[in-house]
Amino acid sequence: MPQEIDSVVANVPTRLYIGGTWRDAADGAEIDVFDPSTGEKLAAVASATTDDASAAADAAQDALRTWRRTAPRERANVLRRAFDLMTERREWFALLISAENGKALPDARAEVTYAAEFFRWFSEEAVRLDGSLHTAPGGDYRIIVQREPIGVAALITPWNYPAAMATRKIGPALAAGCTVVLKPASDTPLTALALAQLLAEAGVPAGVVNVLPAHRSGPVVGALLAHRAVRKVSFTGSTEVGVTLLHAAADRVLSSSMELGGNAPFIVLDDADIPQAIAGAMIAKMRNGGEACTAANRFYVHEAVADEFAWGFAAAMGALRVGPGYADGVALGPLINAAAQQKVQELVEDALHRGARVVTGGSVPGGEGYYYPPTVLDKVPADAELLRTEIFGPVAPIVRFTDVDQAIEAANDTDFGLVSYVYTRDLARGMRVAEALETGMVGLNRGVVSDPSAPFGGVKLSGLGREGGHEGMLEYTEPKYIATSW
Repeated sequence: MPQEIDSVVANVPTRLYIGGTWRDAADGAEIDVFDPSTGEKLAAVASATTDDASAAADAAQDALRTWRRTAPRERANVLRRAFDLMTERREWFALLISAENGKALPDARAEVTYAAEFFRWFSEEAVRLDGSLHTAPGGDYRIIVQREPIGVAALITPWNYPAAMATRKIGPALAAGCTVVLKPASDTPLTALALAQLLAEAGVPAGVVNVLPAHRSGPVVGALLAHRAVRKVSFTGSTEVGVTLLHAAADRVLSSSMELGGNAPFIVLDDADIPQAIAGAMIAKMRNGGEACTAANRFYVHEAVADEFAWGFAAAMGALRVGPGYADGVALGPLINAAAQQKVQELVEDALHRGARVVTGGSVPGGEGYYYPPTVLDKVPADAELLRTEIFGPVAPIVRFTDVDQAIEAANDTDFGLVSYVYTRDLARGMRVAEALETGMVGLNRGVVSDPSAPFGGVKLSGLGREGGHEGMLEYTEPKYIATSW
């Protein structure tokens, strides 16, 4: 492991962050954190217990009394300082993310920039939490509606974007006047702990942000959701876990935001600009090495342009340098762990068994680390498992079509509905297709849709609620209606 990475990791706190103090887990348990590029141990961090979860929720409840009354401008200033600090330390955070997550440094740098923007955007939104005043239809009294912070929020984040998924939740919660308990993924807890340290430096009061790494995720999250102080749960992760959390949230009628799985279609029409479509496909598929819920998962390409697209896409994919994420010139790092590597290989083998053909990649390389090569499969049959499953890896299956209505039908033939991508030179045609797709977001001639100023979220089994935009802050508020007359 490079000395520079050792230095970065050595400066990250490794205890639980509760009520503004760093402390060991109640039972002294720890989680080992590994570098997926080599399998080497990076650090050991404290692993929270249910008692620690209760203590964190208590601390957040105590801090809520003051934070919710803190002036919006003051909350905004704290978030803006957090943005400034994170921007100044972009390279340091990028190295940390690459070390524990495995992603290539260009992707890690992009994540830090994206993550910091949530602090800046919600620093601006904090002063725009407006309400309404109007006369009742009968004319005899006034209807006042104001937005109030919902309370203590339990935030549960995944390993694939350890910084951005945390800031996308912390930013709007703090802007709205809520306090939070963050439970990061056990594979990537270091970034979350570093964020806690940064937020304290930015002026976030003790108890407003609490961070609980935990290997025993189920009991710890269960204790949070059962705690009387917690009024909100926001989760990003798999649909299976999201459904379980919704069941638990129902017992206490908790407000729930769920950003769950995806199965994004990428549709290339016969009039598309193919070089532009290939460039967009590289972003939509390979951003974060394919380990993203927004990653293009199914490529529906018109027969008239399928050969040109397939060979051009394969050439671009095959040119990517694979290696440790923090190494110079690397464009694709390892997958997060051995299970992820095995899943991707099994999906590829299933597609090949059913008649797909390899254009590039397609097999696990030898050596240490959890690597998988950039892979393009062509003529993938409709019954291939990887068309039904979120791949979460650098594999692009191409399905050819001749009728656009059939392509739309195939794209919608999934229980998921997070994002779609469409490429065409005809804007009106593209808008018609975009409106027919059953997803919460559409990239029309764009390979990326994520933006802190836009409402991010899906339909069907891809989730509930929205993150980002003005809507993202409203998720952490409750409308209060006051009837009065004068």
